[in-house]
Amino acid sequence: MIHKRKTYIYICRAGLLYFYWAGFLSTFTLLRPCGRFLLFDQLFGPSHSHACACIDPAMASSLRSLVLDDSRYQECFKLFLQRSTEHQCMQDFIHKELPAILASVGNGKAHLNVIGVGSGAGEIDLEILSELHSKHPGASVDNEVVEPSAQQLHKYKALVAQTPTLDYYQQMLYYVNDPEATVRFFQSLLSENGKLLVILVSGKSGWGKLWQTYKNQLCHTDISQCVTTGDIQSFLDSEGVRYQSFELPSQMDITECFSQGDEKGELLLDFLTEVLDFSKTAPPELRAGVLELLRHPDCSVETNGRVMFNNNLGVIVLDRLT
Repeated sequence: MIHKRKTYIYICRAGLLYFYWAGFLSTFTLLRPCGRFLLFDQLFGPSHSHACACIDPAMASSLRSLVLDDSRYQECFKLFLQRSTEHQCMQDFIHKELPAILASVGNGKAHLNVIGVGSGAGEIDLEILSELHSKHPGASVDNEVVEPSAQQLHKYKALVAQTPTLDYYQQMLYYVNDPEATVRFFQSLLSENGKLLVILVSGKSGWGKLWQTYKNQLCHTDISQCVTTGDIQSFLDSEGVRYQSFELPSQMDITECFSQGDEKGELLLDFLTEVLDFSKTAPPELRAGVLELLRHPDCSVETNGRVMFNNNLGVIVLDRLT
């Protein structure tokens, strides 16, 4: 992830590297039972500066991360998928824009290596791999997956079991300290004609505004959860790196968030803030400020009595470093 709830990084040495940033790539205890692991720790660089709400960070110091309760997170994530058009907008991109990108991958090689970081249950991965296969029908594909949630990995394996032509390898990623360094690292792994595909929340989304305003209160200091395509693009622009970018329109219905005590609303608030039991444990000033911002036109629009949160995703496509 490290999605905020969502982020895909997909790697392919001779082929494709795709990166879906699921913001919960931070947990330690949930990851230990599963397979091999990669550890990216304190890779480099200063953090971005953002305007933040004037709320004492100490007030929020007792807040617990949602990642500490995997069953609660899975429940929140399931509701998020039901209430948002995230997968739909990604599928539109995969089937309309991605084929042209994949056509240049591999340059006729008979074997392609793919790594997915934060791959979730694999539904999006396999659609990407299906498009890759359609563009390179004669090539074999090895797919390596990095995913922090044991439950999501179990679902991924079950899905892969229905696709016998796909070779599958499992790894675990504990956490990424610096997303810019991570992108640079994965880009350095690409072979000639390889691609790095980064899919995460857009800097123009409601997530971007929420994180910009409440970064100090909601985002962990030891992991870079509050990152958008805008942050990555700023970094790439400063380095003079060429890339392609796409904006994927998406919405999420968060209406229940504004009904105090509503069970689904509390799940959505936990997911939006990545705080366990946010409505019950957040200081009153923080809770009121977050709710006000979520309803603000910078984050949401109201349509037919429903509050629709701007859940736009962004896509960045990078070539091999030269």
